[in-house]
Parts: sequence; structure tokens; C-alpha cells
Amino acid sequence: MGRPVSRPRLGLTFFLLAAACALGGDRPEPAPVTGPEDALQEAAATITPGDMLDRIAFLASDELGGRGTPSPGLERAAEYLAGEFGRLGLEPGGDGGAFVQRYPLPGNAGEDDPASAAPNVVAILRGTDPALRETYVVFSAHMDHLGTGFADATGDSIYNGADDDASGTAALVEVAEAFASLPEAPARSLLFLAVSGEERGLLGSRWFADHPPFPLDRLVADLNVDMISRNAPDSIVLIGQEYSSLGPLVRTIADGRPELGLAVLSDPWPEERFFFRSDHYSFASKGIPAIFFFAGTHEDYHRPSDEVDKIDPEKAARVARLVFYTAAGVAGDPDPPEWTPEGLEAIGR
Repeated sequence: MGRPVSRPRLGLTFFLLAAACALGGDRPEPAPVTGPEDALQEAAATITPGDMLDRIAFLASDELGGRGTPSPGLERAAEYLAGEFGRLGLEPGGDGGAFVQRYPLPGNAGEDDPASAAPNVVAILRGTDPALRETYVVFSAHMDHLGTGFADATGDSIYNGADDDASGTAALVEVAEAFASLPEAPARSLLFLAVSGEERGLLGSRWFADHPPFPLDRLVADLNVDMISRNAPDSIVLIGQEYSSLGPLVRTIADGRPELGLAVLSDPWPEERFFFRSDHYSFASKGIPAIFFFAGTHEDYHRPSDEVDKIDPEKAARVARLVFYTAAGVAGDPDPPEWTPEGLEAIGR
């Protein structure tokens, strides 16, 4: 949550009530008192299934050609995200005062020319606490997918990646919009990071973690969102929850907000080692506590059939709200998240 607001001054209110009673008049209705919780709920309500569906539909449209790294479709996705972050009033955190950060692709002819690579998109919402605003909570999602490839039995050769990971990328923008709607930003700053190259080995997130716009020790946590719009509508898997204090925090928030309708599950696929396979690991490997919101794979994983008509935008919106509330908790807490001994062992520290 943001910093506590001051309590309303009641002296004048009591004086007016007493005067009204003494004069025999009707007691006036007291004005409703609003506070941080009301503002949080109103902000969370801006994350809607309709908005999630619209964003996913654009990112996973045939016009973007599967958003391969690199590709014209990926560039269009980056332009769209940069435009949305700018519209929301966020600050650019990329190269040269822009939203885009570029990195060289290994093995490409332009490897030594960052301008020829695929982009990351970086946006910042500044915190309000003088002691904490130079620390950051990072939200990450990968905007790339597999591009075009072999056609399936229907003749479709575009790997649209609606769930993987247009859903997480849409959540990234929706969470940014929710925070931008608050009357006051949280104590800590927030960094919204849409990366590319995830499907090619976490290239974009690794580059960002190696070339951050500020010292890496200012990052207190990474909340990663990847594939959140499919499978059971009433649950979300939280990968890595046993590795840091972020896990108990997310569970507490989900339990305390039954309107989200989400049970937070432990990793049912430990043999898949998902904690080491998405962009949060680029931060975890640097010692930054990280958590991964993930609904699991499905029969359309890495196939052209990962289409918009198969997603559940209502579930995706509820997961995005859970991410928003989690981030608000981390961003408003003067104590940063901490690794557990099991987590430190997992990342080799």
C-alpha cells in the first residue's frame, strides 16, 4: 500500500453535529471517509476482462506475425507498449531517454550494433517516499513469441502466443494503468519491463539485468507474469513461493481478498524446473527475490493454436489484480522481501 493518509480532523464535524442537535435540526449525514484501501480497490477495478481481451487480441493478432525475436511484429508490439506507457504518464527507462532498450542478438550479423536487435520496453512510475523512491519493484513479462514456422494441420503457420505471453504482457500494461490511476504513487518506485528474446533463452531479461538503468541493488523484487489466461479459472500457480517472503505475501493477499476468487497453488510440476525457465530467473540469479505467476502449459503451448479465442480474459484480469495488490504491498513496505534458506540454495548463494 501507499503511505498512510492523515486521519480526518473531527473537531469541526462534532461541533456542527452538536449545533444541529441543539437547534432541533436534523442530524447531517457524515461524509464518507476514504483512504488507501478505497483507492486500491478503485485502481484494481480498472483492470477489466474487456481491457485484457483487447490488449491480448492486438498483441496476438496475425498482423504481428507471432512477435518473433527479431521481427517487424515485435517492433510493432514494442511501439504499442511504449505508446501506452507514455499515455499513462510513466517515465521512459530505456536507452537515451526513450522507452526502448536494445540489445545485440548473439550470432546475428548485427551483433555489435544494438540498433539492429529486437527491443525491450522499460517504463518507470516514481515512488513518493524520499527514503524509498530510489528502490524499485520490477514487473516483467515477455512480449515475444515464436514468430512464424511450420504450418499445422489447418494451414496456420503463425504462432500467435495469445497465452504465451500476450496474456502476461497485457497484465503488465493493466497493472501500470491501475497504479497510474492512484491519487498517490506508492513509497517505492515501480519498473515495468516488457522483454523480448525469452523464447530464445531469456535474452532480453538477461541483458536488462546486466545493463540496468541504475545500480542493480536498488531492485527489491521481481514479479514475473507468464501464461495466466488458461486452465483452471479459480487458481493460479505461484512458482518459487517457497524461495522468498514473496510467497507468503501473495498467499495472504489472495486469502484476504476472496473477491479475486483465486487459490494460490504450489508448483505441481517440480520436474519441469519452471523457476529457472522464465524471465524472473534473470533477476533471481543476481540475488533479487523473484516470484512467477503462472497458470501452466496446455495442449496449445508453442503451437499456432495458442489463439485469442481460447483464453479466459476474466481469469487473466483477476490474476492481474492479484499482481497489482502484491506489488502495492511490496512497494509500500519499508522492509524489502527476503530469500529463504531454500531460495538461497536454489540460486546458488
